[in-house]
Amino acid sequence: MIHPAEKELRAVLARFADARIEHDVRPSGRTSRALEDATYTLCVMTGEQAVEQALRTADALLARCGADRKGGPRENATLAA
Repeated sequence: MIHPAEKELRAVLARFADARIEHDVRPSGRTSRALEDATYTLCVMTGEQAVEQALRTADALLARCGADRKGGPRENATLAA
């Protein structure tokens, strides 16, 4: 599986959280579509079909990113353009 970049994964998680909160506070067609879009993106990015599993996978990926940072530079690290 190709792992998403930490920055993009954090951005999608933030977008999902914002959409979830906004939809819970003021549900509308717009907030429903925003939540569906953020959920879909998170699921695709993590390779999961259900949002609950996508959130768990995202947490695991971010934990790995943190562990990689603490462990020093990775051998096969690539630079973003």
